[in-house]
Amino acid sequence: MTQDKDLILLIEDEPQMRRFLRVVLQGHGYRVIEAATGQEGLTQTATRNPDIVLLDLGLPDLDGLEVTQRLREWSEVPIIVISAREQEQDKIMALDAGADDYLTKPFGAGELLARIRVALRHRAMQRSGNKESVFIIDDLKVDMAKRQVFLSEKEVHLTPIEYKLLTVLIKNAGKVITHSQLLREVWGAIYAHQTQYLRVYMAQLRHKLEADPARPRFLINEPGVGYRLKLDVGEEGATE
Repeated sequence: MTQDKDLILLIEDEPQMRRFLRVVLQGHGYRVIEAATGQEGLTQTATRNPDIVLLDLGLPDLDGLEVTQRLREWSEVPIIVISAREQEQDKIMALDAGADDYLTKPFGAGELLARIRVALRHRAMQRSGNKESVFIIDDLKVDMAKRQVFLSEKEVHLTPIEYKLLTVLIKNAGKVITHSQLLREVWGAIYAHQTQYLRVYMAQLRHKLEADPARPRFLINEPGVGYRLKLDVGEEGATE
């Protein structure tokens, strides 16, 4: 159970889903406030300053994408979309609008709690300003100041593109980054749709950093959507 009593805002119009999520979240020590409409959710975010937002896309007044875009105009609160929309394009649109993560209904309580932990850790990293020049997770260490990468204390030599790709993922550790976002950040805007570049370099990066590239520990694939650098040992990933 969490000791911090983080405040979670649940923006969901379905009473049964709100009740289920309330029981799960409160049972794990979180404080919960609820909103049944998008506008109410925007107001609650402004007045209550939650630590995280769980957002349904199918709201009665505003579409969840619009709520996400409005929140991102003035807030960096982590947003996890929880929606019955399961098409890849829906996920990409939500993430591009500013959501941190996306869960498709129905989902298990364990998966939701793991995604919440990751989002909260990402928020903590943002608030610290990512001032630490050394990023460490498990046996992977990246020294940003020296531009060195170590795996099990052995230095791993990356190409400039591989290193840039890794640092973008580190900067957004725990957050899903869409293919187009990664391509723009690493290669530039004109390459935003050249997914073959990303696939090739991600495979190379996995080969160098993963003990078993077919079962990655760090570089997690969100099929058809993008990638994330894992921050929670409870996460599972897929390969392409």
